[in-house]
Amino acid sequence: MEQSFHTLIGGILSIPAGQVERTINLLKEGATIPFISRYRKEVTGGLDEIAIGNIKDQFDRLTELKKRKETILSSIEEQGKLTPELKKRITDSWDSTELEDLYLPYKPKRVTKAEIARKKGLEPLANILFLQRENDITLRAESFITGDVSSAEEALQGARDIVAEWVNENEEARNIVRNSFQHTAVITSKVIKGKEEEGAKYRDYFDFSEPLKRCTSHRLLALRRGESEGILRVSISPDTGNCMDRLKNRFIKGRNESAQQVEMAVEDSFKRLLKSSIETEFAHLSKEKADEEAIRVFAENLRQLLLAPPLGQKRVLGVDPGYRTGCKIVCLDAQGELLHNETIYPHPPQNEKSKAAAKVSQLVSTYAIEAIAIGNGTASRETEQFITNIRYDRKVQVFVVSENGASIYSASKIARDEFPQYDVTVRGSVSIARRLMDPLAELVKIDPKSIGVGQYQHDVDQAALKKSLDQTVESCVNLVGVNVNTASKHLLTYISGLGPVLAQNIINYRTENGPFSTRRQLLKVPRIGEKAFEQCAGFLRIQGGKNPLDNSAVHPESYPVVEQMAKDLNCSVEELITNKELKKKLDLKKYLSEKTGMPTLLDIMEELDKPGRDPRQGIKVFSFDPSVKTIEDLKEGQILPGIVTNLTNFGCFVDVGIKENGLVHISELADRFVSDPSQVVSMHQHVKVKVVSVDLSRKRVQLSMKGINESS
Repeated sequence: MEQSFHTLIGGILSIPAGQVERTINLLKEGATIPFISRYRKEVTGGLDEIAIGNIKDQFDRLTELKKRKETILSSIEEQGKLTPELKKRITDSWDSTELEDLYLPYKPKRVTKAEIARKKGLEPLANILFLQRENDITLRAESFITGDVSSAEEALQGARDIVAEWVNENEEARNIVRNSFQHTAVITSKVIKGKEEEGAKYRDYFDFSEPLKRCTSHRLLALRRGESEGILRVSISPDTGNCMDRLKNRFIKGRNESAQQVEMAVEDSFKRLLKSSIETEFAHLSKEKADEEAIRVFAENLRQLLLAPPLGQKRVLGVDPGYRTGCKIVCLDAQGELLHNETIYPHPPQNEKSKAAAKVSQLVSTYAIEAIAIGNGTASRETEQFITNIRYDRKVQVFVVSENGASIYSASKIARDEFPQYDVTVRGSVSIARRLMDPLAELVKIDPKSIGVGQYQHDVDQAALKKSLDQTVESCVNLVGVNVNTASKHLLTYISGLGPVLAQNIINYRTENGPFSTRRQLLKVPRIGEKAFEQCAGFLRIQGGKNPLDNSAVHPESYPVVEQMAKDLNCSVEELITNKELKKKLDLKKYLSEKTGMPTLLDIMEELDKPGRDPRQGIKVFSFDPSVKTIEDLKEGQILPGIVTNLTNFGCFVDVGIKENGLVHISELADRFVSDPSQVVSMHQHVKVKVVSVDLSRKRVQLSMKGINESS
């Protein structure tokens, strides 16, 4: 069975079956996707994380399908109806729709019209009808009049109910209707009477109709949300006439009275059973497809957000802006530890500008602050202007930082555990400052759904969303790597092979024994055995440790190779790392072995060039247009600097320094056709946009990037 899995998956993903088999074996041995893609390239043939993830998903799907087949075979066998032909068809099928079609005639049912008719003894009459040879069908029906059946018409009705069920359970009939849905289905929505005012935001869908295959992910999810909120009535219908013609061609064989009865049964089957059944199937399939697309967009946005440029280990002052309640200020050291906190009131109603400015200037001097992070919420622009106008005794960079999810973090157990003696406002300010220092390390503490970069995230399959976002976080954390001596439990949790328990054990060991000086020391941590060490070691960094390779992505299993290279060049490992000329003298072919192939050797050389490098780009300072602070300041034709805050299938949202983010529709992203916004823009990209229209009543801003060549 598993042999066929490799071939099946290989066929679906266009990957040779051997590569699939070796990858599945690694996954079964407990290897993680980041570990396999980074350190087992020779085994998988260089498959990346996406390909390995796809193999895992397909393997899991086929495993579930295998269990379902066993249940189906067992159920039919218990009924004594499992023929060798049927058994072979079920065993050979790996299509879930086909399997359910094959099982449908044998599936235990609730009481149906057909079942009631069978109990009245009308199945023989249904067989006579279905053969379509009988001309005087009423006469034949009279012979079925018994205590339970009072008339020939009642007998015929019961027989038609049975025929309708046969048609519904016929695999070919279901495929005819399915095919029609696939090519001609139209999704329609109408507003439920009396809900017009309550559902005003769904106005575009009050009388909506579109071919299902052209309905985009975001529109479909909006329709389904409107339906679940009781505002819209949504339906999916095929070309009924075409469907009926094809069904009749399949089942009607004559022109006599029996054929007329079968025609009635076919029409009833379509309207009462087939159409609703296949509509449910297509509603589910289209929703699944829309979910996949929305989850893909969300995961990609999250990846870009997590890999946003870090400021690094600098002393930062964090500001959570506010009017009446003041601006909450915190000062952090280069490791992100809280040194000081207080509140200033530079804005109305207090207007203590001079006092607040003197306090900020003093804090910058006292704590040798190198950068200031300002949250982008209420009063952000005014606070930014206030902060940048202060004179400091040193060069201080000022950044505006996204607050999305900061309030979720500040009220969470994680934040309470980190800062038990401080309230939510202080924790929120710390989160803002730390996001500037290292977005990845801070954002892993927040449920990805609360980071605010999704599209209908509450409407998609929550289990699938969680799985995808967790995989994305894991991928980003392992791509960057973490310092084992400074990383939080939440960051360590996502490291390959660890998880919450081992992450906590590392923290406990670090607290009791001081910083790790070598990677091998990890084996002294409770419950970290050789397997867990193999999976995590390459992604954990030790800065200033005994072995310079411990601060690189070179895996400990490859240390002997690097040591041999250094020995051959008659130098130390440290000299090999720092001297580019020495590395040029190496003939990599000399170091090939059964375990170490050229892909690993090339990775080692790349890592020796820049050990412990951060793959994220450097951070840039950004400034909004000082003349724009509210939506009322916008004018059509204005060209403004902005930051991309969210990507969707239909375009991107850009912050131009006001409360409302403006939309650059996909058609306005470039002077050429764009099918996917991520081809043109990325999260937190600095762009220039033109104001196209401003709708003050709906607080909507339409922007364009067409004809604006400047973007950074």
